[in-house]
Amino acid sequence: MAQEVFDIISQMRADEQAFAIATVVETRGSVSAKTSAKAVIDQNGEIIAGWVGGGCAESTTCRQALECMQIGETAMIEIDLDDEILGAGMPCGGSMRVYVEPVLPRPALWIMGHGRIAECLCLMGDLLGLRVIVNDPCVSRDKYPQAAKLINDDLDYAQLQPRADDYVVIATQHKGDHESMKRALSSSAAYIALIASRKRSRLVLDYLRADGIEADQIERVVAPSGLDLGARTPEEIALSVMSEIVLLRRGGSGMRLREKLQHE
Repeated sequence: MAQEVFDIISQMRADEQAFAIATVVETRGSVSAKTSAKAVIDQNGEIIAGWVGGGCAESTTCRQALECMQIGETAMIEIDLDDEILGAGMPCGGSMRVYVEPVLPRPALWIMGHGRIAECLCLMGDLLGLRVIVNDPCVSRDKYPQAAKLINDDLDYAQLQPRADDYVVIATQHKGDHESMKRALSSSAAYIALIASRKRSRLVLDYLRADGIEADQIERVVAPSGLDLGARTPEEIALSVMSEIVLLRRGGSGMRLREKLQHE
C-alpha cells in the first residue's frame, strides 16, 4: 500500500496535477486507521490511493483536502469518531488527527519568442520556481537549458494553453504578436504581458481591436510590461518583467522596503 501511494505521488508530481496528501498523525481509542497511514486525494476530492479510515474519517479528510488545495495551505484536523458505527452496531469510541498537505502544480511562465530577453526570462523564471515553457519556432535546448518544455512547431499557437495561475509573456516582436495575444486572451491566465515599446504596444492593441476583441479583454494585456526600474539592457528588462510577476504573485506593494517601513 505504501509503495502504491508513493508511486501515485511521484506520477502526479510529474504530470503537474494538483492533489493532497493526508497522513494520520495520532489515533485515540478504537479507530480503523493506524498512525502514519496515508492517502492521496485528487483535485475532485476523491481518494485515489491509500487509506485513512472509512466513513466519517474519509469524508471529513476529503472535504478538508479540497479546501487545502483551494487556498494552498496545510491543515491539521481533529476527527471525532464517537458517532461512527462499526459493523456490529457499536460506536467506534475513538478519535484521530490527520495532517493534510496540498501539493499544487507550479505556475507556468509561458515565453512566446526568442532572443536575449527571452533567455533571461527563462533563467529567472526557473530560479523563481516557475515551470518555464518557451514557444517559438527558433527555440533550442542550448539557449534555454532551464526550460521545462520547448515548443517549436506551434505556428497557430494551439499549444498555448495557460492555466488560471500561469503567466504569459510575449516577446516575439513580429507580426504574429497579436495572434499569440488573441490565443492567450482566450484563456484565464493570471498575467498576459507584451514586451514592446509604447508604439509597438499600441500597434498590437489596435490589431486586437480591429479583430473584434472586447475592450474588457484588451484591458487584461499588460503593455508595456514590467516595473519602472529604468531598465535598458535585455537582462534589466527581463528583471523588470519578472519583478512585476513576483509583485502580482505575492501581493506586494511595489514600494521600496525602507519607504514602506516609514509608512507603517
